[in-house]
Amino acid sequence: MAKTKQFKTESKRLLDLMINSIYTHKDIFLRELISNASDAIDKRHHLALTDDNVEGEDTYEIFIKLDPTNRTLTIKDNGIGMTEKELESQLGTIAESGSKAFMDKLEEKKDIDIIGQFGVGFYSAFMVAERVFVKTRSPYSDTGYLWQSQGEATYQIEKTNKETVGTEITLVLRQDDEETEDDYSTYLETQTIKELVKKYSDYVRYAIKMDVEKTTKDDDDNETTEVVTETLNSMTPLWKKPKSEQTEDALHDFYKRQYNDFEDPLHTIHINVEGLTTYTALLFIPKKPPYDFYTENYEKGLQLYSKSVFIEDKNKDLVPDYFKFLKGLVDSADLSLNISREMLQHNRQLKKIAAHLEKKVKSELEKMQKNNRETYTEFYDAYGTILKYGVYDQFGANKEKLQDLIMFKTRKSDDYVSLQEYVEAMPEDQKHIYYATGSNKAQIMNLPQMDAIKEKDYDVLFFTDDIDEFMVQVLNTYQEKPFKSLKQSEDDLLDEDKKKDLENKEKDHAKLIKALKKSLKENVKDVKLSGRLKEAPVCLVSGEGLSMDMEKVLNQMPNQPGMKAEKILEINPNHDLFKALENVHSKTPKKIDDYAKLLYQQALLIEGYDIDDPKGMSDMMVKLMIDASK
Repeated sequence: MAKTKQFKTESKRLLDLMINSIYTHKDIFLRELISNASDAIDKRHHLALTDDNVEGEDTYEIFIKLDPTNRTLTIKDNGIGMTEKELESQLGTIAESGSKAFMDKLEEKKDIDIIGQFGVGFYSAFMVAERVFVKTRSPYSDTGYLWQSQGEATYQIEKTNKETVGTEITLVLRQDDEETEDDYSTYLETQTIKELVKKYSDYVRYAIKMDVEKTTKDDDDNETTEVVTETLNSMTPLWKKPKSEQTEDALHDFYKRQYNDFEDPLHTIHINVEGLTTYTALLFIPKKPPYDFYTENYEKGLQLYSKSVFIEDKNKDLVPDYFKFLKGLVDSADLSLNISREMLQHNRQLKKIAAHLEKKVKSELEKMQKNNRETYTEFYDAYGTILKYGVYDQFGANKEKLQDLIMFKTRKSDDYVSLQEYVEAMPEDQKHIYYATGSNKAQIMNLPQMDAIKEKDYDVLFFTDDIDEFMVQVLNTYQEKPFKSLKQSEDDLLDEDKKKDLENKEKDHAKLIKALKKSLKENVKDVKLSGRLKEAPVCLVSGEGLSMDMEKVLNQMPNQPGMKAEKILEINPNHDLFKALENVHSKTPKKIDDYAKLLYQQALLIEGYDIDDPKGMSDMMVKLMIDASK
């Protein structure tokens, strides 16, 4: 005779949430029930080795049966089964501490998505079933028991005939609901079950089997249909196979199949950690970033497995933004997947795994940079910009982690050079790490400010990405060597004799310099003679604060119009043009305004600025040429 019993309070509340369909991922029920079956088999296998009262099986398996006529789906295992008391404790209540607080959180926020983050186990069956039957027998019981419930306030338990040890869970599926568009009949389709097992339970260690109809044709094109038992899962995941089976071809095939890429990955990282937190990770660096990689639409994240059971597709907590190029998965048996566990516990474990992953990936990249520069260069061409963003992000919080991974092409090298390599090659008298900004090497090499650097034979880092200017402001120094733009003060490039010579020339030509300053007072902060220019007649350099290159970058951004850098016009006192200016100023001082403005326009063009009035500049040049011919 059946005994009717009440669900415990927390269990009833959880069932209410399930039945009210607040979850969008109803498919998860199959994953949960298969995982429970796998756990039951694990337990029986272990007890068979340690307990004389428990006999093992030659073959352990999980079997799925579909009955569309009666709208039932059955999951059968030959695991440990349950006694009557275990049915009450495991299916009638959530006994662990913390469950009530967690349920309170669920009810406060009805749209919370715990599926994929927490295993809801047996209770998930009521997301798709209007009635659930559990027929089970334990090796510690003389008889089997039948548990059944409609997921309301009560459940019933009665004795039943069951000859074998194990559990059968039969779900009577709900009727399809046209109003909510919930289609439960799909779970009675063979193809749907195959897809769900492949997605969520492909790597469960025991065979998941199902009878399927196979149709074949003979030579006369006659069709024959027979029922065959098919294994739906792969069982052993690649990342848990012996090293001898993890060949490069196998890893590449897995990557392309799992992550929908047509090319082999650039690099593979396999991590196996045992200790306080145990996990396995299989990570890949794609050869090329996807088309939306540098947009807000790109979703980072690694696949998350627990005991080889798929939990979540893109877990964002496992990967920092600056390593978002990683594809791959993490499998850990230590994740808190019971709904009774607190969310904080779950996050703490993930944080430990994420921190270790970050260190391992950084170490792998450093190793690649040192020992396989060709591959690292290919990686850097594809993903170097995101590392630079990582240096700049959060006011440089991660710059110490990433600064040795970034590289630049330089005045002396067409190959990338790391900051470490640059500093090691610096002459003893060089005090700064010099950089210059431009769209390409040719443009930067033609900068007039490059003359003094060439004379000193110092190297210069080439900044060709917009992010470089922001990044260097955060870096500020590297190994106590300050960064310095070529377009800043030249004091450190001049010896004392040259400084003195420049001061004397400033005094000698003070009237001309004063006249030029007056003419350009609306355009530049100062006009001075230059000690850095050798061949070029003129150049512009930055004053304090915002650099000219940063000005260009900021003015390309929305909501940042009108950003202005302080500009200083430097004139080469040894150039014939300067002598011509001196001559004009002494003979026809009124014309110095036109010459000064033309000189400034020339300097702007050299720096890559657009001219506000090209026609006015052209007219001025024509006028001065005509005057010169008279």
